[in-house]
This record gives sequence, C-alpha cells and structure tokens, in this order.
Amino acid sequence: MKTPFCLRQLFVWSFVFCSLISFSQDNKFSTYYNQRLTLFEKLPDTKGEIIFLGNSITDGSEWCELLANPKVKNRGISGDTTEGVLFRLNEVTRSKPSQVFLLIGINDLSRGVSKDTVFSNICKIADRIKKDSPKTKVFVQSILPVNDSFGLFKGHTNKTEEVLWVNKQLKEWCAKENVGFIDLYSRFKSSDSEKMNPKYTNDGLHLLGDGYLLWAEIIKPYLSSKK
Repeated sequence: MKTPFCLRQLFVWSFVFCSLISFSQDNKFSTYYNQRLTLFEKLPDTKGEIIFLGNSITDGSEWCELLANPKVKNRGISGDTTEGVLFRLNEVTRSKPSQVFLLIGINDLSRGVSKDTVFSNICKIADRIKKDSPKTKVFVQSILPVNDSFGLFKGHTNKTEEVLWVNKQLKEWCAKENVGFIDLYSRFKSSDSEKMNPKYTNDGLHLLGDGYLLWAEIIKPYLSSKK
C-alpha cells in the first residue's frame, strides 16, 4: 500500500528535525545552556580572568560593570545545576583564571537532588578547578536564602532547611581544604527570619538591583588587586 503524501512529508520533517537536534546538541542540557556554553567556548581567553560561575542568579548580573573590573567574566547559565557546571568546567579552567567565584545548588534542590549530593558535587567542582588550574583561587559562595512569601518558584523557596545544611557543610569543608568560603546567606536573609530579605528580591529567588549591589560589596574585598 502506498504511503499517503502528507504522511511521507511528516516522516521527512521528523527526520530533519531530529537530525538538527542531534547535530546542534550532544548533551542532555537545555537549549539555553548550550547557547551560553557554545558562546563561552568561542570567547577569547584573557590573562588573569576572574570568573563568576553559577546559575541564573549569577547570569543575571553585569559583573564587569558592577565591579568596575575588565577582568571579570560572567559564566552563569540560567537553570544550571552542579552537574551542568561539572560538565562545562573545561571551558572555565582553560584560561587558567586567577579567581573563580562559585554559587550553585538551589536548582538541584528544587529538582529533588539530595542535599548530600549537592554538597558533594560542589566539593567536586572546587577540587576539579584546583586540579586543572592549580594557581586559581577558588571561592565557594554559600547558597542564598529564599523566600516563599511571593508564592513563586515554590520548588525552590521551600528548601530553606536543605540550604542551611549544605551551607554548613560547605563552610566546614572549605576551612579544612583551604578553599575560600564566602557567606552570602547571612547578609541576604531578613533579620527576624531565615527568609531572603524582600529588599533584595521580587520573586523569592532572584535578585533585584539592590541585591546585586550588596553582593558586589561583599565580593570586592576578595577580588585580585591587579586590574
């Protein structure tokens, strides 16, 4: 029996679509992840780079302008996880950066990844950077507080207990392993609760301008002095 013309066309376009997907992406991560990663891989490496590495919270800032430092590079990818960062670390360490500031983990927790795995993966990221680029100074930043009062990002903003546990473990591990640890959490939370101060967010997860200004204020003392 002959295949109807419209059905044959459907088969053809399905094949073309699948082929394009396979050629454009050879991993399980999102299209946006791959858009950003392929851009990062094409950008020129420069001496003494200072890398901000993380998810949408890092991605959302204009770090070079905020810190008035041309060596600062944004390597945040919205939606990224510890697994995603591990997958793309070669691009980060390729330039042998002078410093890496890492903030990652809340998306893992929102997807049901155990707090133990999040902690373990963050340690693996820091260890990989130290191994692949021994002169790079690594700073692990604590996961930020969240705030469920906005009714948004409910899978993220109900993870305060896990965030507190991961941050505690990271602080202890960094002290033992001679890795820099920066406590963002205590500076961003409200004075009377463990929730993120609403001055710094309008959705309970991401930051407003005042949040980025505070973050920059916290980071500046740790930055390499040479520009």
